[in-house]
Amino acid sequence: MNDFNQIFNLQSWQEIIQLNLTPWRLFIAIVDISLITFLIYSALRSVQGTKLMTLVRGVLLFIMLKIISGWLGLGTFEWLLNQVITYGVIAAVIVFQPEIRRGLESLGRTTNIFSFSLSDDKQKQSSHIKAYEKSFDYMSERRIGALIVIEQSQTLEEYISTGIKLDADITAELLINIFIPNTPLHDGAVIIQGDKIAVTSAYLPLTESSTISKEFGTRHRAAIGISELSDAITLIVSEETGAISITQNGEFYPDLSKSEFHDFLIKNLEDTTKTSKRDKLLKKLKTKRGQANEK
Repeated sequence: MNDFNQIFNLQSWQEIIQLNLTPWRLFIAIVDISLITFLIYSALRSVQGTKLMTLVRGVLLFIMLKIISGWLGLGTFEWLLNQVITYGVIAAVIVFQPEIRRGLESLGRTTNIFSFSLSDDKQKQSSHIKAYEKSFDYMSERRIGALIVIEQSQTLEEYISTGIKLDADITAELLINIFIPNTPLHDGAVIIQGDKIAVTSAYLPLTESSTISKEFGTRHRAAIGISELSDAITLIVSEETGAISITQNGEFYPDLSKSEFHDFLIKNLEDTTKTSKRDKLLKKLKTKRGQANEK
């Protein structure tokens, strides 16, 4: 098929079926279609919740318009769409370069075709979780305010550019020292990118939600704000109460116990493939939040 319009052409499909009448050819055609379907599904899953999803919707819209214009014989409009699609690919690569880069890096880490680093990655994640727990336990007891943003699939380069570059290993001691009051780096957010502390003192957008209680200050509103605009996970310590909170995908989970904090980190940073357990934990935290609001 050399044209989108041929997808809806019955004669084109009849010709394809006639060319694949033999069992072997039919088997190859089924495998071919299955592979394409799987690739499209995987690509959509990987960009879900990111800025690239906006691009995907735009591409699908242009394809639909091109098909409709071909049916109606709108030659000039179809020519214009062809130009937009042709040069739009180049523009998309430039505009969404950070997201494309992060997606390719994620693909490389997931496949591990040329490297057997799965155990190393798990050890690093376990080490990071221990660093978060140790530092937050220390800061919570002493009511030292802290805000850490952990980058996920969607890039945070826009916010990383506002901070002071560190590119340091993730350790509890360094995180504690960053947030000690009256030190040069304690204001703003720490952003974790990969297995490094990318920057500190970064500026984050504040949520505009009116449902957030007034007892939560700028630090909590910034954490919720960044979670509304990305898939990042944020960890917060309140300097007023020492309470530990988390935000993810626009949801705010306040006043977590040490065990709940530990479980959340394990389910979301280490056992990322066990979605059922993660969903159960989030449901439990939402229930707890609802009960607290009723009180």
